[in-house]
Amino acid sequence: MQIGIVGLGRMGGNIGRRLMRGGHQCVVYDHSPDATDALVKEGAAGAKDLGELVAKLEAPRVVWLMLPAGKITEDTLGDLSKLLGRDDVVIDGGNSFYKDDIRRAAQFKEQGIHYVDVGTSGGVSGLTRGYCMMIGGEDDVVRRIDPILATLAPGRGDIPETPGREGRDARVENGYMHCGPVGSGHFVKMVHNGIEYGLMQAYAEGFHILKHKDSKELTENERYDLDLADIAEVWRRGSVVSSWLLDLTAGALAGDGSLDKYSAEVADSGEGRWTIEAAIEEAVPAQVLSAALYTRFRSRDAESFPERMLSAMRFGFGGHKEYPVK
Repeated sequence: MQIGIVGLGRMGGNIGRRLMRGGHQCVVYDHSPDATDALVKEGAAGAKDLGELVAKLEAPRVVWLMLPAGKITEDTLGDLSKLLGRDDVVIDGGNSFYKDDIRRAAQFKEQGIHYVDVGTSGGVSGLTRGYCMMIGGEDDVVRRIDPILATLAPGRGDIPETPGREGRDARVENGYMHCGPVGSGHFVKMVHNGIEYGLMQAYAEGFHILKHKDSKELTENERYDLDLADIAEVWRRGSVVSSWLLDLTAGALAGDGSLDKYSAEVADSGEGRWTIEAAIEEAVPAQVLSAALYTRFRSRDAESFPERMLSAMRFGFGGHKEYPVK
């Protein structure tokens, strides 16, 4: 199947590579000519701009955007709306806000252009592992692009079958799901990323407790000098807390047990915030996910003003004297 890909960064480039390895024809464009040239050398047809990309695609066209959420995606979709024609399909595979999808789909529909949102999970390992995808769009349009989705998906692999799934959508067991109408794919992916925040925070806090078990605040016979890399490794093998995130943790600790090369400031890419906003709109409690998001905010506060305020209050009511760690 022929497809245009716009945005050839850490994920977009590998999406193109996986599709080409699966026999699809890719026409690619990135604002960086070097990124475009790299895919051309591997068999893609390159384009110097969006106009050339659209011109090289046979109608009805399929164009996949893999761009950061926000203005760049909005502007690129605006440009594509002037270039695409009736019955063409535009796919946003980034992490856009699902309400933006609903608005954009209505605008494209006026021109007879179909819009599909694909929440894409797999990161930089997707080329070899495949991409777990959560899709929102019209039934017939999603079926039309199924050859692309099936190639990008991880497949069944060696994961055991879940009892009781007989007669259900087989695509799900291959790692991709048509969640519902436009916006639903990015909504499911948004909550997926919110959960990811909570899981990551749980691992971080648990290993923090393990790390400080040798604290001088404990009695000598209660102190343990624990090997965090080995703990992560043994948990990977049969433990109920095993996961891909734990695999990544074990790899990081094996390479650098102190993690000194990593920043203490943790960014959030938007989905965590949107998940909490959705929880508020739905009046659904989300204590763990909220706390994980707020911890990321706190990680960027180098001055630790709130903690200094706590110390000031403790001194005021109890005479407790606390000093900065030097």
